Amino acid sequence: EYWRVSVIGGVLSGTIGVHGHFANGLAALYLATGQDVACVAESAVGVTRFECMPNGDLYAAVTLPGIMVGTVGGGTGLPSQHACLELMGLAGSGHAGALAEVCAGLLLAGELSIIGALSAGHFSRAHRKLARDRTLPPP
Repeated sequence: EYWRVSVIGGVLSGTIGVHGHFANGLAALYLATGQDVACVAESAVGVTRFECMPNGDLYAAVTLPGIMVGTVGGGTGLPSQHACLELMGLAGSGHAGALAEVCAGLLLAGELSIIGALSAGHFSRAHRKLARDRTLPPP
């Protein structure tokens, strides 16, 4: 149901792509790994897809047709950002594809989280609770 509402809402609002919040995860990972944060705008265009399989499993996928990442040059050489890439075994030449896979995994996890929270009615409650909304009844 969420996916249907998201698609219709996205089309009506002129959104390119169908997803919950790709830009949030990408911005964080881009900062941590020395990517060009200005590229989040085009890299965050994509589609989250959920499908109920015949055996009852949920198939979930993200598609990122224009993701831009690199593991050499620019901010990837900064000490903290290079250390982050090293931690993942992705520092240096030849690892851009693997970094793109990390991005996709991060975004899929984020989509599962936000869509689960929205579907269960926890999303707005958590925001109100963390904002210290005094009108919210205890759990």
